[in-house]
Amino acid sequence: MAELIRTAKDGSLGFGDYTLPEKSKLSDFEFKGDVYKVKTFKEMTKLEKNEMFVYESEPGTSVEGLKCEGNTVSFKVEGDGDTQITLGLEDDTEYKVSVNGTDFGKMATNMGGKLIIAVELCPGKAQEVVIERV
Repeated sequence: MAELIRTAKDGSLGFGDYTLPEKSKLSDFEFKGDVYKVKTFKEMTKLEKNEMFVYESEPGTSVEGLKCEGNTVSFKVEGDGDTQITLGLEDDTEYKVSVNGTDFGKMATNMGGKLIIAVELCPGKAQEVVIERV
């Protein structure tokens, strides 16, 4: 079994395991001065940072290379089939979204700061997602 949450040599974060048949979770994972919690399995993956919502996917996913730098959030995501991903970003803000270099246009977060995107995923083939504040 892969680690539920992990750090990479490039300073990014990885988390989730969409192949797990039953829900698994890990709390109190420290990374760059913050505390993370992950819940993951085939039906859902969720990440919290300092008890605040960061990421959720339905069905579950595996994420590698999560970076939040300046106005940009980027990561590679892998899963099984059509997946809805919700990200916790800034309230009422517009973002430019691309998946594997394909521009999905501009999308706005709601008052709660949530941005929802749909991505087609296949096991063993990661999709690169880049979200940039406009």
